[in-house]
Amino acid sequence: MRTIIVTMLAGLFLSSTALAQSMGEKTGVNSTLGITPSTTDFVKEAATSDMLEIEAARVALEKGNADEKQFADQMIKDHTKTSSELKAMLGDSILKTSIPTTLDENSKKKLDTLRDTKPDNFASEYDPVQVSAHKDAVSLFERYAKGGEDEKLKDWAGKTPPALQHHLEMAQALDKKRK
Repeated sequence: MRTIIVTMLAGLFLSSTALAQSMGEKTGVNSTLGITPSTTDFVKEAATSDMLEIEAARVALEKGNADEKQFADQMIKDHTKTSSELKAMLGDSILKTSIPTTLDENSKKKLDTLRDTKPDNFASEYDPVQVSAHKDAVSLFERYAKGGEDEKLKDWAGKTPPALQHHLEMAQALDKKRK
């Protein structure tokens, strides 16, 4: 009887830990605590981030100032590259993780806000979002690189932060210039 109770408690603990990781990644708690995302969460967040960056950059090409348009060109180029790399790795992998093909609700709302913003106010919406998004991306990739489950993805995640850090610095410069 005692063994059954211990087994049930262990199962409950493990399932709540897995749920907490998934919920934490969605809410940013894992980043704050430095918890490694699961492979599924890493793939989902990395792919969603790329999709949002590309779509937001397309809006910036229409509404942004010259600096934002230059930044947007770089975002489209670099995030298209990382999306392709991720797809190639998962295509060769035995992982049962799929790449999302649409934005999640939170990302859709951010994109809708950018689309609805008038060009005169665009920088005040776009620039801070880029700073925040790239801080999140740097954290996501660094955390997965340190403790991820899949060695191939872990290696790739470890090589990507310098480019993301450069994007963050560019976004911070845009935001600083705006103020």
